[in-house]
Amino acid sequence: MPQQVKAVIARAKGAPVEVTTIVVPDPGPGEAVVRIQACGVCHTDLHYREGGINDEFPFLLGHEAAGIVESVGEGVTEVEPGDFVVLNWRAVCGQCRACKRGRPQYCFATHNAKQKMTLLDGTELSPALGIGAFAEKTLVAAGQCTKVDPAAEPAVAGLLGCGVMAGLGAAINTGNVGRGDSVAVIGCGGVGGAAVMGSRLAGASKVIAVDIDDRKLETARKLGATHTVNSRTTDAVEAIRELTGGNGADVVVEAVGRPETYKQAFYARDLAGTVVLVGVPTPEMTLELPLLDVFGRGGALKSSWYGDCLPSRDFPMLIDLYRQGRLDLGAFVTETIELDQVEQAFERMHHGDVLRSVVVL
Repeated sequence: MPQQVKAVIARAKGAPVEVTTIVVPDPGPGEAVVRIQACGVCHTDLHYREGGINDEFPFLLGHEAAGIVESVGEGVTEVEPGDFVVLNWRAVCGQCRACKRGRPQYCFATHNAKQKMTLLDGTELSPALGIGAFAEKTLVAAGQCTKVDPAAEPAVAGLLGCGVMAGLGAAINTGNVGRGDSVAVIGCGGVGGAAVMGSRLAGASKVIAVDIDDRKLETARKLGATHTVNSRTTDAVEAIRELTGGNGADVVVEAVGRPETYKQAFYARDLAGTVVLVGVPTPEMTLELPLLDVFGRGGALKSSWYGDCLPSRDFPMLIDLYRQGRLDLGAFVTETIELDQVEQAFERMHHGDVLRSVVVL
């Protein structure tokens, strides 16, 4: 039978979110219902509320989540009721050209649940990134459920569902940071902080954190940065070059998503170095670079989608590292909150007061 549960929705562009009752249908073929235990408040949720993604209101917000599979539909073999899972927004199809080439992390046909969750009056909801996890329960495609060690804390495990995975993956998967490399990370919020942590995990000898907020730089040091640069008062490119023998960093991760900071990343890398863009730009932003500089510096300019992760490969591995004490995912949890505190969490996000607020149910 369909279930009625509490959830956080955004009814209109820019309006405060609200807690209301929604209807979650029984899972159909290839679908699963998950009882949510924890869900991080990600900047993408704020983008949805502000109409920055699309205008398909009302939105069921939340996507960075972990929970317990409650029921599954016909044909589901990936998970079963009782499994502890991290939700992901990349349920690979296995049939597209990327999957057939053995590159499922670039799947072009990722999918969501076919059925819709609704308000009590039947109004269909648009779940954020196909998940909608600011809710007691949610309906997803079974492929969006990645089984991990149930000993992990839900508030920590769920962060792999988006921001932390994006940053870790930008360094490890996209940037291919290796032992002895020098790395600069521009923008040290949750994603940039995870890139710092991922770079140290990968064996980088020097990790330079760049931001305009000294609080974030201090946090970056705790996450593994060896050096910090406040780019409000210091030329970031010159500082990075000075710290790398005048050469620039082997890998520069841009975690802001602005033309100005991308140019800093471009000129702060060593010859034949790599720039990784993981910060998400807005549609109107454009970039202008001298083509001769692009040619003359060589190397690689990459974009990182979801940290180029494959959830079935990366989530269990990272949870194992967390359980071994080698990956301090708990450092990203600034506070735990309840469903009715999401709007306040957005406000704290604006002021840069948190890495992650996490809704715990």
